[in-house]
Amino acid sequence: MQPTDFWPLIDTAVKIALGASIAGLSLWLSQHRSNLNKPHSNRRIDILEAVSSDVGNVNHIFAKYSSLVIESTRFGGRWPQARKEELAKVNSELVDEFRKIADAEARLLMLGEKALEKTLRLYGARIAQFRKQVYVGRQDISEQEIVRLKQEILQLREQFYDILSHKYDRLLAS
Repeated sequence: MQPTDFWPLIDTAVKIALGASIAGLSLWLSQHRSNLNKPHSNRRIDILEAVSSDVGNVNHIFAKYSSLVIESTRFGGRWPQARKEELAKVNSELVDEFRKIADAEARLLMLGEKALEKTLRLYGARIAQFRKQVYVGRQDISEQEIVRLKQEILQLREQFYDILSHKYDRLLAS
């Protein structure tokens, strides 16, 4: 092969390398631009997911609490001591989780989500009201009344999750 035969090969190789470099740089720039917009959106999504998780934990503990309290009203004075101790433990867990609800409310206000925060605050307040109305040893409340109070709490929870789901879907779509 003559040295002049290598120039077309070198020329073609340089053009291919240059084209690949330009394509790679264009791809990197387009991803970098889209990532500049994502942190804000992703951060909001992360916060909403954390709030949802906190509310889910409270709901789980409230379900355990309400089941034990309903059981205590059924058995009255015959309710076993071990179950009373379990209720005390669950009650303590519920109180601890309310701190997370307060933090979640603050995060929602920080995001400007006033409707979500208000619904969450009402949900928490209704649970607190339930705890004041339904307690161990109270015999003058019917199981139907307890179920009605619990249903009101579940409706507030559903309202909260409806609003949260709408906000979450909008963020995912953008």
